[in-house]
Amino acid sequence: MPEFHVSVLAQQLCDAVAPAIDAHPDGVVVDATCGAGGHTHAILQRSRPARVILLDQDPAALAHAKARLAGAPCPLEFRHARFSTLGAVLDDLNIPQIAALIADIGVSSHQLDTGGRGFSFREDAPLDMRMDPTAGPTAAQVLENIEVGELADLLRRYGEEPEARRVAAAIVAARPTTTGALASVVENAMSGRARRLLGKRIHPATRTFQALRIFVNRELDELDALLEHGPQRLCVGGRMAVISFHSLEDRRVKRRFTELTRAPELPRGLPMTAAELPRARFAIPAGFPRRGAQADQAELDSNPRSRSARLRVIERVMP
Repeated sequence: MPEFHVSVLAQQLCDAVAPAIDAHPDGVVVDATCGAGGHTHAILQRSRPARVILLDQDPAALAHAKARLAGAPCPLEFRHARFSTLGAVLDDLNIPQIAALIADIGVSSHQLDTGGRGFSFREDAPLDMRMDPTAGPTAAQVLENIEVGELADLLRRYGEEPEARRVAAAIVAARPTTTGALASVVENAMSGRARRLLGKRIHPATRTFQALRIFVNRELDELDALLEHGPQRLCVGGRMAVISFHSLEDRRVKRRFTELTRAPELPRGLPMTAAELPRARFAIPAGFPRRGAQADQAELDSNPRSRSARLRVIERVMP
């Protein structure tokens, strides 16, 4: 079977969630971004969960994962779903709690490398960018009616583009409908100084493509929903592992996990013993780096796309 997507940090993720899976032999694992099924495949090589629920909003990814994971040693349930529907999916399956929840927030290699999906400027194609091609407006449809101010705000917020206003004005004037046309408009709109600061390794349109992709797919809203509701589904001893790829994602994961691992604050002066003080319901597992895990040199050499990946993990320690 041809390579569909190489899952990053697979070994580190398995090391992180295996104790939770092994401690709950009747527990359920949720792979919230099954992609090509790589992380679930790695987990099944090491542990034996009672059941795995695999979600993805990309039908092509689900089809590939089903083929790859055929003959798995435990029951698998595939669902075409977004993060924000996780609770509804588990309720529908009558699963109140889970032993492990994993999520790889990045765009898959298949999506980037399939020109017709419109995620990349390496090949000219219709400007689509939808992770779920069955739902929602395409990037071209977004650009068809958007105004300069709104687009500039979008580019600043989701792409951290310093020349957002200048780039937005050029895009609105041209209203491109293909990836090649959009890349050309952005490159021509940028000042020489901005292009020099990016250097030769980063294409001038990279941040614009990221911003539009995030907006089209509501990626940060979906991630916020996962971070809000996912931890509450963990059983005591269950673990949640999230791999992010850029600062907009990682800041959200870090902030949410920090909130969860902090004990509730009480007014000063309350007559309570140390044993009576409330404890945090979640913790970073012992031995796991507080700043998250990143790819080692061997993985960086074999898969350069892993260079920006960061894995963060929490464990539920209290009901």
